[in-house]
Parts: sequence; structure tokens; C-alpha cells
Amino acid sequence: MSATSPARRAYVHSHAVACALGANRAEVAANLFSAAPPTVAGRWRLADGRDVPVGALPFELPSTDLGQQPIRSRTNRMLGHVLKDIGPAVAAAIDRYGAARVGVVLGTSTSGVDESLHALRGHLAGQAWPEGYHFDVQELNDPVAAAQALTGATGPAYAVSTACTSGAKAIAAGARLIAADLCDAVLCGGLDTLCDLTLNGFGALEALSPELTNPFSLNRKGINIGEGAGLFLLTVDEAAVRVAGWGETSDAHHISAPDPTGAGGEAAARKALAMAGLDSSDIGYVHLHGTGTELNDRMEAGVINRVFGVHTPVSSTKPLTGHTLGAAGAVQASFCLLAFEHGGALPPHIWDGEADPELAPVRLAAPGDRASGLRHALSASYAFGGNNAAVILSQS
Repeated sequence: MSATSPARRAYVHSHAVACALGANRAEVAANLFSAAPPTVAGRWRLADGRDVPVGALPFELPSTDLGQQPIRSRTNRMLGHVLKDIGPAVAAAIDRYGAARVGVVLGTSTSGVDESLHALRGHLAGQAWPEGYHFDVQELNDPVAAAQALTGATGPAYAVSTACTSGAKAIAAGARLIAADLCDAVLCGGLDTLCDLTLNGFGALEALSPELTNPFSLNRKGINIGEGAGLFLLTVDEAAVRVAGWGETSDAHHISAPDPTGAGGEAAARKALAMAGLDSSDIGYVHLHGTGTELNDRMEAGVINRVFGVHTPVSSTKPLTGHTLGAAGAVQASFCLLAFEHGGALPPHIWDGEADPELAPVRLAAPGDRASGLRHALSASYAFGGNNAAVILSQS
């Protein structure tokens, strides 16, 4: 244990994931590690008439009742769906530790904003507000309140909304609650669904690719937006995998562009390594943020090259899932766990293979690649406002 690592460690007792690759861990893993992983196939019409690819869920979300009240947002319906997988483990934690010792920390950037947007459009057109609609559906804490109601957890509970680092920071926050002895278990992670406001916002920034996103390629043209959820049950009781370290920084370089030096992203990775008591050479795999934008990929390639060199395999799965925004860091962490569970099989980097000579060299994982004896994986996330996060997962 390093001098900076917490005395009370946080172990991963269960995790669940849903995204464009599938409705559950088994489906996601089968597609993620297949010889030809499926890429995003959904389409979205923007307000300006453009039609862009999106990583939509390939299944219908069931209606979910919250007591006598139906869940009102697509984001919370996705929460209810993913809780079917992880819910029994949360219930067991409540039985073991007591409801007041089980916390909830979820990252999101959309919550129920899409429902509010459509309700407002109807209202402005002279229509009645939808039955049961209340503006609090758009509050960022709404998924947290729904998770508490669905699970019965009554410990510390709050939302994290730092754009695309939200899911990663929620995992770090859950581990901190355990380290501080405020909780014995925490349901944490991130979730976001496709939202018209968000997609048109990225469209206005000219950040959306008209075709499949192509991270780290000379021909990259921007991002594809996606939707998904990654949830984790962390507990104080020892398990095979733990949250070994995390690093969080904010360089505040620009409201929507990364610091081109990558200083903040590099500091986040090095903070995570220091907490975990690891050298960069100990990391067997790095999940990139890898958005496919001009500036992010250039910054991130420099960070990875300086910290990990050219020998550690790395990849971005955005072409498979789309950029799931507030869920991205959690979905990435779940993919790291799937790599552990599948003998070191690595999430592949899908691109056209045409390297950008202006990017610092890194080792991109191809379909079928494996990391023999994989024990430590790092997931990197970067967000608007210069927010950076890195989470290290380690298996014994």
C-alpha cells in the first residue's frame, strides 16, 4: 500500500453495463471481444437537417414503476434496466451493512433533460403539459433519487455532473466514501441517454462526425454520441478486484477545448499511479477517452506517450458505443473489468489504420489482442472545462 492509498479499500463486488453493444454484461462482452465488433448503427436528425451516427441502445427499455409512480425519464428507465443485473448484490449489501451504510453516487449529464425539452416544445405550441410531468425530472440528482427508491439504500447519495468525466469521478467518489468510513458499500457509476439538446449542442460546436468516429486517425472528423450505463457495487469487504487508485485534476484551460499540453490529463494519471503504488510499467492496459476529435486525440496521444510510452496497449471503444458522455468513464471501467474476466482480452481500437504523423506514437490494441497476466488497467477521461480523471482497477 502506498503512502497515499486509503486504509479502507474499495472492492468491486458486482458491476453491470448496457450500451450500444448489448443489454447486459454477457451481450456486451460477446460483441466487444468478437473478431468483428459491431460499430454504432443508429442515426439522429439534427435541427439543421444533418443526419449523424449515434450509439443507440439496440433494445427497448421496459417501463419501470417507482412504487405507484412510473419512472418519468428514459435515463431512469435505463437505470431500472441495469439494476436488474446489479440489484440483487445491492440488496445483499443492505442486508449485510444496513441501508444507512449503503451510498449512491451517479454521474450524468442529461438526466431527464430530453423529457423537459419535449414537454416545453409542446407547451410553447399550445399543448398541455404531459400527464405527470414535473420539471424536477431534469434535475441531475433525479437518477440518484430513483436509485435510492428502487434499491432502498439510504446512505450518502448525490450526483456528479462534470460532463464526460462524471462516471469516472462517481467511481472515485464511491471509493472515497468507503475510505472515509462513511459507507461500507456504494452503488456508483454513470448513465446518460441520447438527448436532442445535447446532440444539437455538439452539432453547433462542429464536433460531430458525419460518419463513424475514427479516433487517432489522420482522417478523424469528430465524435459520435451514444447512450449507456455502467454501475458498480463497491464494498469494504475484500474481493478479486479493487479500485486501486484515482486521480482528478482541473486545468480550466478552455470551456470546451483541452489544454494542448495535456498537463492536467498527465497529472491525473500520475496521481492515480501514486495512490495505487504502481509504476506506469505495471499497467497492462489503458482505456483511452479517444473521442476522435482533432484536439482531444492530439492531447491524449501526448499524455499516453509520456506516461506509458509505446509498449502498453491502449484503445478507444467510442466507434463501438458512441461517446456516452456522463456514462463514458463508467462504461470504460466496466470494459476494463470485462478484460479481467475474459483472460486479458482487450477492448479493440477500431479505426481506418491511417496514423496521424502529428500524434505522439502509442500502441493501439487490435481485435483479438490479449494482455497476458493482466492485473492493472487504467481508464482515462477528459471533459469540458479542463476536467480530467483517471481510475485504476487492479485484480489480485
